[in-house]
Amino acid sequence: MSLRLAGRAAFVTGAGRGIGAAIVKRLMADGAKVAALDLNLADAQASGADLALACNVADSASVAAAVKAAREAFGRLDIAVNNAGVGRAANDGSDEFYGAMAQRNAQLAEQGKSDVIVDQLIHMQDDGWAGVMAVNLNGTFYTCREFARVLADDGNPGTIINVSSTSAQSGEGSAHYCASKAAVIGLTRQLARELAPRKIRVNAIAPGPTNTPVMQGIPDEWIASMEAAIPLGRMADPAEIAASVAFLASDDASYVNGSVLVANGASYYF
Repeated sequence: MSLRLAGRAAFVTGAGRGIGAAIVKRLMADGAKVAALDLNLADAQASGADLALACNVADSASVAAAVKAAREAFGRLDIAVNNAGVGRAANDGSDEFYGAMAQRNAQLAEQGKSDVIVDQLIHMQDDGWAGVMAVNLNGTFYTCREFARVLADDGNPGTIINVSSTSAQSGEGSAHYCASKAAVIGLTRQLARELAPRKIRVNAIAPGPTNTPVMQGIPDEWIASMEAAIPLGRMADPAEIAASVAFLASDDASYVNGSVLVANGASYYF
């Protein structure tokens, strides 16, 4: 494998498991020094990164401290990957949603029809909405800001890759998740324009369903339905998403800025 990122330093948020851990592995394989940032320090350490840091991306002070620590450890920063994300939060109506879905599926299996309406929005409380937005959107903003501040101080170019989702376009998923991932794309496009004079490229990746630990909390019937809707007939492997991130981080994508790289097996077109 080519060491196309040799001499560069990166940090990855949400790096402890799933796509984040795969991104850490791939960037290191391409020659980069990588800091793994995760809410759970043990998970960050398990990623095998050069540096593991505890970081709550929903807390701007925590983000600032982690990015500063990565900069000090490596002497520079070149790549930021904003992967940290959640699909649910306490009091967001998920329990009611999954309960109604199970009831509906049971009726369909038994009777061939159901009058159960599967709702989440009407059960979602303010803190449930805010909990997902705090991680997916605010966390992405905080890390972009701190990374840009470091590069501005150092006078160096760099690249940011924000992890969005096919749900941003398809609308499949919960209100707070879809809204947050759509907002990440808007943020990406604005920052690409603003930071271009500093030679900082900003792009996003929009994965489709991916075989990660998050999927373990989704009912089997829903997973089967998702896979059936994907023309390739399967979910992505985290390593496949990581490969797309590595491309955007490299000089092979030197003129790619403000773009959304879609990796969803043709399940939805942007």
